[in-house]
Amino acid sequence: MTKADLIDSILTQVPTEHSVTVQFDTMSIEIRSNSDELIGCFRDYFKPFVIENSSPEVIITAIDSEPLDLPFEFKLKEPDPGKSKVKEEYHDLPDCRIVRKRLTGMIFIFDGDTNIAIGPALANSNQVINFVNNRYINHKLNKGGLLGHAAGVTYNGRGLGIAGFSGTGKSTLALHLLSRGASFVSNDRLIIENHGSMPFMYGVAKLPRINPGTALNNPRLISVIPGEELERFSSLSSDELWHLEDKYDVFIDEYFGANRFVLKSRLKGLVILNWERSGSEMTLRRVDPEVRTDLLPAFIKSAGLFYFPDRAPKKYNPSPEDYIDILKQCDTFEITGGIDFEKAADLCMYYLTSQE
Repeated sequence: MTKADLIDSILTQVPTEHSVTVQFDTMSIEIRSNSDELIGCFRDYFKPFVIENSSPEVIITAIDSEPLDLPFEFKLKEPDPGKSKVKEEYHDLPDCRIVRKRLTGMIFIFDGDTNIAIGPALANSNQVINFVNNRYINHKLNKGGLLGHAAGVTYNGRGLGIAGFSGTGKSTLALHLLSRGASFVSNDRLIIENHGSMPFMYGVAKLPRINPGTALNNPRLISVIPGEELERFSSLSSDELWHLEDKYDVFIDEYFGANRFVLKSRLKGLVILNWERSGSEMTLRRVDPEVRTDLLPAFIKSAGLFYFPDRAPKKYNPSPEDYIDILKQCDTFEITGGIDFEKAADLCMYYLTSQE
């Protein structure tokens, strides 16, 4: 089966009369679907970025259906370092990639022009949301951006990336900074670019997902937890809260005010969280990324399975030196010692509000 046959067999059988268009920086994406309810989910989730009457650069078709049975031999996608569960498998045709989620049966078909999500999409709308965001990431990487594993905030045009090894609390620190007046740029992915000698960061329209401990320790966010669960979580120790796997989406405009979710900012600095749950005093110090190359893996992020090179001159394959070239144009800090979000937020806001 060719790509053309596959796409034709999908799109000619299911009308996609419902749609919504979103604007991510300079890129507009129209999402079409056979499910009005699914489009409603996207309107709610991407509310700060929904636009009307646009000619989109990218069209994504999201079809809610039973799992699709395809006549291909899929390869398992090896889990990321530190992970053990195989969640995805894929098959490459000469001019497109097909990814299947092993648990849900969702299938994603994409190349430079075609972007299709098909399967139980309404029950797994979060996977389609990730697919939409990955199309934007794909676009930025093919334009020369570098992908970072980081959250991001901005204050008066000064952006701060927040990186860290897994489980260090990037999103939690970002939300503490929002409580102090910063605006949100990104939850878990940043694209960085050099514009001349000035670095910029671009966020992804993915809401932060927080655990109960984060909500309980931020008065603005307590209402994220449903009432019946709030009582149960409130009785747990900090150690018990730390190990919970429950997660809740934080709608930025709802909890912090309108126009507080932006996707672009000058990159003034990058903070790398290298702290731990110990009693030692938290310390922030400036570091040289050319010297502290041991910290770079906390920020460098591979493009992953959902990257497709389009018609770019070369496939995305940056080196650590490419990241260093951009980070040399801003300030890089390391935070060590014991975890202390209040102190870290105070120091980060002092940095963002200080004069040039």
